[in-house]
Amino acid sequence: MILYNVTVAVDKKVENEWIAWMKKTHIREVMETNQFEDYKFFKVLNTEDPEASSYSVQYFAAEMKNIQMYMAAFAPELQQKALLAWPNKIAAFRTLLETV
Repeated sequence: MILYNVTVAVDKKVENEWIAWMKKTHIREVMETNQFEDYKFFKVLNTEDPEASSYSVQYFAAEMKNIQMYMAAFAPELQQKALLAWPNKIAAFRTLLETV
């Protein structure tokens, strides 16, 4: 199992709108790529930035080839949509993890 983790810092001024967009639009679009079997959406509780909240979206793939396909065929467009929807309001970093 491969975990594709996206951690996002979100400006608190748009936090509620961003959460709604993630739940109604973005996560659905990622899952519709059929490269992931499941996902989890978490709020990070131990952050110290008074102006931003952090969230972790975890997408679970069966194999690395699913991640590679997602990164090559789908990620650039979906990431661009997020940046256009929330300019200067979000910052994301991505991590790949493997079950041991």
